[in-house]
Amino acid sequence: MIHSEDLLAVTDGATPLTPDDLVGLIPTYVQSREELNDVERDNVMEAMIWAHGRHWTVDLLMTSGAMRQLHRRMFKDVWKWAGAYRLRETTIGVAPSQIPVQLRDLLEDVRAQVEAGEALGWSRDEIAIRFHHRLVLTHPFPNGNGRHARLAADLLVVALGGKRFTWGGVDLIGEGEARSRYLDALRRADKTFDYGPLLEFARS
Repeated sequence: MIHSEDLLAVTDGATPLTPDDLVGLIPTYVQSREELNDVERDNVMEAMIWAHGRHWTVDLLMTSGAMRQLHRRMFKDVWKWAGAYRLRETTIGVAPSQIPVQLRDLLEDVRAQVEAGEALGWSRDEIAIRFHHRLVLTHPFPNGNGRHARLAADLLVVALGGKRFTWGGVDLIGEGEARSRYLDALRRADKTFDYGPLLEFARS
């Protein structure tokens, strides 16, 4: 099926879709980025209800299986490759061959950070936000990594006894001031390891 060029348009901070990615698109009627955003939003909302209705411990959540299950739940009605690791190079993210190793190391690091407790000197918010940032940098999946990492961070902070993050109080898919602040905070953490703006934004 030939899809609209609009689906291949590049959006700041988003992983561009390729024609190969679009082969996995399940709803055949989707022809625009707006339509794609709508069907993805519906699927993500269902996944959020499912995820927040479960009791997650840190040990249950911090596994590669849980990370893949979460992505699959978020996009299973939209993409045939939901829950599958990325197989191509992207402008952000580790090499595809390194995804399983890098993700495993991240999840093990989080478990160690939680176990260290007060000796580490990080709040539960900071543990979850640092996890979010590294998960975005790893970029395990072909698309939906930001949404996946935000939901995973929400589940982690709740598992640690906190409240889910608010992420600016708006949908961050569309262009706008909140999305710009979020991307700026991520990029600041990339360059300087200053997590203050990202922590502040997550609670705004």
